[in-house]
Amino acid sequence: MYIQQIYTGCLAQAAYYIESEGEAAIIDPLRDIQEYLEIAKARNAKIKYIFETHFHADFVSGHIDIAKKTGAKIVYGPTAKASYDIIVAADMQEFPLGNEKIQLLHTPGHTKESSCFLAINATGKPYALFSGDTLFVGDVGRVDLAANETLTKDQLASMMYDSVEKLKKLSDDVIVYPGHGAGSACGKNIGKETTTTIGEQRKNNYALQPMDRETFIETMVTGLATPPKYFFMDAKINRNGYEEDMDSLLGHNVHALSTADFIKEQEAGTMVLDTRMPAEYAKGHIPGSLNIGLNGDFAVWVGTIIDNVPLVLVCEEGKEKESVLRLGRVGYDKVKGYLNGGVTAWKEAGQKVKTIHCVSADEFAKNIEKEGYSLDIRNDGEVAQGTVKDAIAIPLGKLQEEMNTLDKNAHYYVYCAGGYRSMIGTSILKKNGFVNLTNVEGGINAIKKTNAKIEVPAMA
Repeated sequence: MYIQQIYTGCLAQAAYYIESEGEAAIIDPLRDIQEYLEIAKARNAKIKYIFETHFHADFVSGHIDIAKKTGAKIVYGPTAKASYDIIVAADMQEFPLGNEKIQLLHTPGHTKESSCFLAINATGKPYALFSGDTLFVGDVGRVDLAANETLTKDQLASMMYDSVEKLKKLSDDVIVYPGHGAGSACGKNIGKETTTTIGEQRKNNYALQPMDRETFIETMVTGLATPPKYFFMDAKINRNGYEEDMDSLLGHNVHALSTADFIKEQEAGTMVLDTRMPAEYAKGHIPGSLNIGLNGDFAVWVGTIIDNVPLVLVCEEGKEKESVLRLGRVGYDKVKGYLNGGVTAWKEAGQKVKTIHCVSADEFAKNIEKEGYSLDIRNDGEVAQGTVKDAIAIPLGKLQEEMNTLDKNAHYYVYCAGGYRSMIGTSILKKNGFVNLTNVEGGINAIKKTNAKIEVPAMA
């Protein structure tokens, strides 16, 4: 079987193109489907199935559009209910693909319908597992996302226990192709590799170690970070379908706005999202805008920080389409256009820009003992590894709800790990009336190379 992993870094997401004897299947496709279609065309293959490991929460899937364009059948695991035509497959059901077979293994836990797909060669030997959000490198899927009034996360964790035991029966040499890599919020601490084997995970994955059900459940429900708020919206979209394909969305959302029209949108309350690099945003930006740069986990942070409201964009020249596309991947379709000519056009029209004061880590180390407060906006787990002495720690994802604990007139030095998130946080605070902010370039990675005092905080 020919296997191609299509990995999207900003979502830490892996889709797969698999093919045997001219018959192909796509596993967990993104909404922008053209790459999958082009691979099949180049290889003179026909897409027969779209295998979905579950109803995804972290991106909008392209399954419906691939099915429309190719006639391929959409396959989900047991218990799945959708508002469009799907095959609800039984546990262990096999699907012929060329001279090989794909067997669905029902592995609930992450969600109730979660399933893996096992590739079995012509001789009957299983050799590759497309594990979706059930099994990752060094981790398994979190068990709280599908919890509701009728299904608790403890019950889902118990299901995951059985699913893990099921996968542990596979041979050590079975290759594992997971749905996500490091950085995804679909697990607790996913490893950086994007493939592995059952044998490697049997040795190194904490969730595959011998333990009783009660211990496993406790392990699964402990240490779960708050999920990005867009997760529940995207799961609903994937279950119910969506109105527009990506081509149509790009057709009207990649829309140039004059400065005058942009100002009208802003005056009407439309949110301004600046997708440029943090350093460029710091040099000059439109007052009231938020910065989430394309150079990082753009879509995830948009979905974590911003409600699905109408947006107007400020982009680096040539990055307008990419900005709209990456928003569309997570269901943020309400883009009313971008500022034609960007900040340059804004200034040429006589409009004012704001700047962000930035300092190097060395400057920060010299100044912090004299005045100001350190504000660490990394996650709790990162902070626990060491932070600046007496720093205030508020994770970026909680900054908007907890910034009322801060003094709007105080001077805060804002830092993260490397500088990407700190500019997001600084733009949030500035938009909400904080007047004395300094962004620390290079974040804690650079600060640790200075003489700044670092401490490991006592955890509550």
